[in-house]
Amino acid sequence: MTDSQSASTQGTNLIGLTRADYRGLPSTLCQGCGHNAISNQIVAAMYELNIIPEKVVKFSGIGCSSKSPAYFLNRSFTFNGLHGRMPSLALGALFADTSLHGLGVSGDGDTASIGIGQFKHLIRRNVPMVYIVENNGVYGLTKGQFSATAEKGLTLKHEGTNIFLPVDICLEALASNATFVARSFAGDPKQVKELLKAAISHRGIAVLDLISPCVTFNNKDDTIHSYVFGKEHEVRLHDLIFTPARDMLTVEDFEEGTARDVELYDGSVITLHKLEKDYDPTDRQAAFRVLEEAREKRELLTGLIYANPDEPSLFDQYKLPEKPLNRLTEAELRPAKETIAEVNSWMFS
Repeated sequence: MTDSQSASTQGTNLIGLTRADYRGLPSTLCQGCGHNAISNQIVAAMYELNIIPEKVVKFSGIGCSSKSPAYFLNRSFTFNGLHGRMPSLALGALFADTSLHGLGVSGDGDTASIGIGQFKHLIRRNVPMVYIVENNGVYGLTKGQFSATAEKGLTLKHEGTNIFLPVDICLEALASNATFVARSFAGDPKQVKELLKAAISHRGIAVLDLISPCVTFNNKDDTIHSYVFGKEHEVRLHDLIFTPARDMLTVEDFEEGTARDVELYDGSVITLHKLEKDYDPTDRQAAFRVLEEAREKRELLTGLIYANPDEPSLFDQYKLPEKPLNRLTEAELRPAKETIAEVNSWMFS
């Protein structure tokens, strides 16, 4: 039995916290909302990874999804910002304090419409954080208008028929050079949790496009953002097992060639068990290809679509010190007299 398993039988994790220590306020979202299911898996992932809640900082913008951070990690820092502006808030806060785990929760409106520019620039900088898009295809907070991810031909009672092609969050993330891209479905809690754990352990931007049905405005059985469609049309790239660094893993009846390990920067491993597709998640061109094939077949493709744990993060590029910038003393920040003299000599020579 591993240390993690032993702790879980006692109702606490390895740092002595219970699941209750990771919960938030009671949800005010509609009963059955996919966002609530995602919040539950965030609680489970953080608990199982033994992360101190006070070491997590949560960010959100505007929309039903952006209310979600209130419903998990009540002991964590939270900043609810302006519509579409969550990425710049996260960039500034995480650059100042690199010791924190960054967790952004956005929606398809907050990210794919007003926030698409900030979304893409955050990605290309490879900021180390988890960026969750709770994607339901509508603006649930303002009574169900089409969002940018709504499928073409979708007909809603008060909105008519959508005539535009949708924005694909995963394709946009890949095109912007994201180093971790995954998609899952709120009705598949096991997969959501394993992807969350891998994303949290990734040193770089980890984009999770989570299909999260809106039971009030967009849950028709034949629409791609519904529970029924997701359960009937979900096509998994692989089964997932996440193994934290330094935790023992025992595998029985393992057949050679049936799984692929992707090691993350800290030694954690996500093991991908093949299903129908012989798929390499480190192949960026293959990622584009499978997403396009899924769109043409109208399939809900889920799993780890792409990962590159070797790309330097924004913090690596700037050679930030181990001590967070917001905790450096004046003496540590002030350049030495010799350095100032050298700069002045160069400038005025």
